[in-house]
Amino acid sequence: MDLVLPFVVSGLGIGAVYALSGVGLVVLFRASGVLNFAFGAIGAVGAHVAWSILQDEGSQAAAWGAAIAVSTVISLAYGRLLAPRLSQREVTIRSIATLGLALMLMGLTEWGWGEGPRRLVLPTDADGLELGDVRLTWTRVLGLAAAVTMMAAVGALLARTRVGLRMRALADDRGLSAVLGVDVIGVDTLAWMLSGAFAGVCGMLLANIVRLQPTLLTFLVIPAFAAAIVGRLQSLPVTVAAGVLIGVLEAVAILLPGVAPLRTAVPFLVALGAILFFRNTTRKA
Repeated sequence: MDLVLPFVVSGLGIGAVYALSGVGLVVLFRASGVLNFAFGAIGAVGAHVAWSILQDEGSQAAAWGAAIAVSTVISLAYGRLLAPRLSQREVTIRSIATLGLALMLMGLTEWGWGEGPRRLVLPTDADGLELGDVRLTWTRVLGLAAAVTMMAAVGALLARTRVGLRMRALADDRGLSAVLGVDVIGVDTLAWMLSGAFAGVCGMLLANIVRLQPTLLTFLVIPAFAAAIVGRLQSLPVTVAAGVLIGVLEAVAILLPGVAPLRTAVPFLVALGAILFFRNTTRKA
């Protein structure tokens, strides 16, 4: 147990980011029917902007604000300028279109900042909670708290507000919702803004917990996608739990001989297992 605990604690931190990212994917999907593969790339741009501000001796507040603002603007720009042109296409096409945005943003980030790995240092790294002989930094605690808090906030938004009702109606049938008077543009705008803000926060946290690198942050969407699939792109609590579990499994896999080099495949295996399970359950029903 003493050998496993440090890896479990490490996995909790990155698992919290996966969980928060999964929530960001689910809230957009439930509102617009788009699975945003550019989520990680959007967060990567925000994190690199924040890093530049800190390098110029800017404040932490300015760095966080800039990261969230830049990510939100990018997400909103796509949601308002390009996504509406595909609104009548199949869900698969609308989702794959975001992959083009991801590749473009990843290329621009590599061009602007380079691919060399960096790490975003935050004040919350200096101290934390002591769990036996292992310390859980406040940054990781912040990530866990943010995942649970945002899950509850988004769940309340979707279930208890008029905006949430309109989001759910839009995801079911955009055409019918428009006929019934739902402000499609307004709801879409809010959904893309929320997704962008989530991407900015997740980019900052992952750049600190792992490293600041365009490719790495862009592929953050893979474990987030796996967590969202486990939650069937509907359940926020299940998505959060799955994200944390994926992070822990990735970390603990380092201890298994012959498995450690393949631990990045954990999200793929979790997603595949969930798809097969749901498929079999549907057939039995």
